[in-house]
Amino acid sequence: MSEDSRGLARARDIYDNREQRAKEFKQGGKKVVGYMCIYPPLEMLTALDLVPYRVFGDMREAITEADRGLPVAFCPFVRSCLDLGMKGEFGFLDGMVATHSCDAIEKTAHVWEHAVSHPYFHFIEIPTKVNARAEEVFKGELEAFKKTLEAFAEHELTSEKLKKAIGIHNEQRALVRELYGLRKADPPVISGSETLVVLKALMSVPADEGNELLKEVLAEVKARENPLKKDAPRLLVWGSIVDDVSLIELIENAGSNVVVDDTCVGSRAFWKDVRVTDDPLDGLAHHYLADIKCARTFFEAEGSDRGEATKDYALDLESRFGYLKEMAEGWHVDGVILQSVKYCDTHGFDVPDVRNYVTSLGLPSTYLEHDYTEGSLAPLKTRVQGFLEMIG
Repeated sequence: MSEDSRGLARARDIYDNREQRAKEFKQGGKKVVGYMCIYPPLEMLTALDLVPYRVFGDMREAITEADRGLPVAFCPFVRSCLDLGMKGEFGFLDGMVATHSCDAIEKTAHVWEHAVSHPYFHFIEIPTKVNARAEEVFKGELEAFKKTLEAFAEHELTSEKLKKAIGIHNEQRALVRELYGLRKADPPVISGSETLVVLKALMSVPADEGNELLKEVLAEVKARENPLKKDAPRLLVWGSIVDDVSLIELIENAGSNVVVDDTCVGSRAFWKDVRVTDDPLDGLAHHYLADIKCARTFFEAEGSDRGEATKDYALDLESRFGYLKEMAEGWHVDGVILQSVKYCDTHGFDVPDVRNYVTSLGLPSTYLEHDYTEGSLAPLKTRVQGFLEMIG
């Protein structure tokens, strides 16, 4: 990894060599803790000077070892993550934090605990509905997490440390939102594939280093000559994990600009700040349960009664997906690509409702499914091209 690279080049270096940067932290005496989705409160790791490292799979690596722990008809992303773990690819991790973000990750987490050895492991249960009782339960989970982290790091996690860490991560959220704001122009100042490279790099380094990287990227892209096409179809990409630029590049190379996304390696983790509360765990519990709009959490319409035989479907959709309207209008979207990895029931079950909602906004959409392999993306090119021809 080049020590002289900056901005987008630096982000690409980290994207291409994530484990190398993590090993450098470990060699420098820091502890590196892995996590598989956006639900572990990273502020709690940052406050104790632990390095958060998001675990991803590899679309180019054949899955072999994971067959001993998970069925074949199972989320291919988490199968790939477990496969790499069982092959020793994450041997540099000092610990792993897992959450019940979906049933696939929950089941995989318990296999991981026994099949992949780390000095530290913690599992966080997360409610699936948003209300006062759910936040109270989730706060209890974070209090238990706090105790095991303190024992592992051999330091007390004080409110002052946690509030400072929340400030660092909120700064990162603001910088990411500024980066997304540059994609509102026609043409966007930065492409969807470049943005994904930057965000994946952020999930590989401590938050303060990520903030400096973001500042470099923002300065660079604001000053450069815009390389993107004007008047190309502007797309919103929604769905399950996209952690490899191949899919976004396929969509953009077909003649479009991916101007905004709702995925868990995209905007989903950065759209709102954590509120600073007297007890920082209150703000964290609310944010990670209520502010993150993921298919794994059900957002009921205000005042709805699930015991009723009939429901207001339009009100229900607005409660669950109203934020997509803000994205569509703010980024002047022409169409929506719904995508999911195979066997991702969490997002797959939401596809009909999301499609109905964006249709109510007057936006055309198409659905793409792949099995988290590079080879499965090639057949999608024709479908993307046909969709772009349809929307002009």
